[in-house]
Amino acid sequence: MDFQVVVLAGGMSKNLVPLVSKEVPTALLPVANRPVISYVLEHLEQNNLKDLIVVVEGKDAALLVGGWISSAYVDRLHVEVAAVPEDVGTAGAIRAIAHHLTAEDILVVSGDLVSDVPPGAVAAAHRRHGAVVTAMLCSAPVSGPLESGSVGGKDKIKRPGRYDIIGLDPTKQFLLYIATGGEIEKGTRIQKSILRPAGLVEIRSDLMDAHMYAFKRSVLQDVLDRKDAFQSLKQDVLPYLVRSQLHSEALPKGAPLVEENGNEKVSTQNNQAMVSRILANASTPSFHESYELGPNGSASVRRTHKCGAYIASNSKYCVRLNSIQAFMDINRDVIGEANHLSGYSFSAHNNIIHPSAELGSKTTVGPHCMLGEGSQMGDKCSVKRSVIGRHCRIGSNVKIVNSVVMNHVTIADGCSIQGSVICSNVQLQERVSLRDCQVGAGFVVTAGSEYKGESLARKEK
Repeated sequence: MDFQVVVLAGGMSKNLVPLVSKEVPTALLPVANRPVISYVLEHLEQNNLKDLIVVVEGKDAALLVGGWISSAYVDRLHVEVAAVPEDVGTAGAIRAIAHHLTAEDILVVSGDLVSDVPPGAVAAAHRRHGAVVTAMLCSAPVSGPLESGSVGGKDKIKRPGRYDIIGLDPTKQFLLYIATGGEIEKGTRIQKSILRPAGLVEIRSDLMDAHMYAFKRSVLQDVLDRKDAFQSLKQDVLPYLVRSQLHSEALPKGAPLVEENGNEKVSTQNNQAMVSRILANASTPSFHESYELGPNGSASVRRTHKCGAYIASNSKYCVRLNSIQAFMDINRDVIGEANHLSGYSFSAHNNIIHPSAELGSKTTVGPHCMLGEGSQMGDKCSVKRSVIGRHCRIGSNVKIVNSVVMNHVTIADGCSIQGSVICSNVQLQERVSLRDCQVGAGFVVTAGSEYKGESLARKEK
């Protein structure tokens, strides 16, 4: 597959504070004790895509990410890590590395995407349709437990939130409309110029833009050059290409068009109406064709550009780690129903306990749990649906439910942790109770403290 592959690894997402820090950029956040970017890189490697450009925002973050990749994938992948300024956005990141892009088509993948959808399927759809962009769409993810202590799959719900509104043609192969969650209020409007030629537009709010795109490089670079204010591929570039695919500039301004009564009109407004009427009667494959009169009055066909859509099967896993809730959801899924993504072998009890981990007497580690290398747990502890990292020291009578505990964490006797994220090098003193909290790296929670729904972190110096 002769696509150039670009992985947009971001930097330190504000949505993920206090989980991210100068020492742990987004790409290195652990999912089942592996950096999230490893899921993207392994998936690309499995699909024989081994020549990659990884783009990281910020020089310090790029050094950390590049250092980890070079040690983990030596002799396996050829990766060029490119540092771009912070907060340039996904479009700005591509603009900054444009001089590295030489292939006819490029595949752009978000570094926070955990998925088993084959990228080759997106690329094949892109080539088959001759599209300028093809976006991968997947089912909007379901979010984790309604309550921290609830059990089983039934407690997962689709939480109300920022959905994408997506318009598809009748064949579900082309994007006709897209609005991101940030743009949607009580209602949304679709141009008649889209509705008329399509005849039928299927509007969906149950799909999400997964941030895997195939682009025709020349078109993408042209848009980025001309629209220097564009910062986001999803919010700026993709909607622009979708909006412009049926614009009346498909016909020259003022081109003579024959109205139904035989009179010639030289009105730009009528150009649009004529294109709409002709396309309305056209078959679906001709959707992206518009007609103009040749020099002898004969109709000639002029194609507008196409924006393709590849809809992943519902049986595939596809979630982006772009929020704290998503971080918890993905960790839960990768040691649960999507455990084929983890790369680990599960025990007969359907959990992963590293051989070097130590458990005290009457301590139970339930199914869909993970206990990392060198970690130690005292007596009478209970772990349910949680990930515990490497080299943690956990006392006695500790309860951990629906939580993620990172590396080198110390948890004293009698603590209770539910629905929370505990970052690396945190210390929880005796009898601490945390429910739905995030504790940033290196923080110390004093004995007897109780927190609910709090974000605890050290102040940056």
